[in-house]
Amino acid sequence: MFINIKGKLIDLLQPRVMGILNLTPDSFFQNSRKQTEEEIIARVFQIREEGADIIDVGGYSSRPNAKYVSEEEEIERLDFGLGVLFREFPEALVSIDTFRSKVARRCVEKYGVSLINDISAGELDREMFDTIADLKVPYIMMHMKGSPQTMMQQVTYDNMMKDMFLYFSEKINSLHRKGVNDIILDPGFGFSKNTDQNYYLMKVLKEFRIFELPILVGISRKTMIRDLLDCSVDKALNGTSVLNTIALAEGASILRVHDVKEAMECIKIYNKVRTSDAF
Repeated sequence: MFINIKGKLIDLLQPRVMGILNLTPDSFFQNSRKQTEEEIIARVFQIREEGADIIDVGGYSSRPNAKYVSEEEEIERLDFGLGVLFREFPEALVSIDTFRSKVARRCVEKYGVSLINDISAGELDREMFDTIADLKVPYIMMHMKGSPQTMMQQVTYDNMMKDMFLYFSEKINSLHRKGVNDIILDPGFGFSKNTDQNYYLMKVLKEFRIFELPILVGISRKTMIRDLLDCSVDKALNGTSVLNTIALAEGASILRVHDVKEAMECIKIYNKVRTSDAF
């Protein structure tokens, strides 16, 4: 449960928070969209001030039915955002949310990005695994079928958990053969899964411990909350906190969130319960 980030071992037995910075105009939560220099600086300051260890920066929205974005446009967005971010916060630990190996390489080599967060686990770019092995950065890989444009038409499984375990087993073996050991698993809540499947996945999240790898959970303000509670994105924070707390109890190592302060409070309460002694 340790990952090596730039030569520093990060203990993920202590849960961590990853704060979201979207450089996109169409991410599903409007308040997460930051496109001006002032907005980016303010958002990064907020993420760090509220206690997140990692900033996850995205230039391509992966919401269901998201518009296709060219590689050139994704790079243009990231060049602008990362230029501002590292000028103001040169020591920040930054993850790049991309499924493109060329984008990953550019962000690591040009800006010193710390991690790569790939929603497709190499499925959308067959060069990604070799690129990660070459760059020697931790790799977050998520379960998804299809692409952001098609994933919600691919929610049928013979046995969802069996399919996911096979998916991750094959990819972990492939990465290990290439010398990649700093791997984080993301079960992909909301990706190629309907509401009922998402809640079942949360129920059995602990089963992913069989891989003996850190688990990232990203359920912040997602449809699985809004559908169940019949609420808007703006009203989905309470449901997010409830699910984040459940995820911690089920073994999550990293919470990827829009609302860092509230996620840190979930961890603080969870840790207090976990470490309390008898009287």
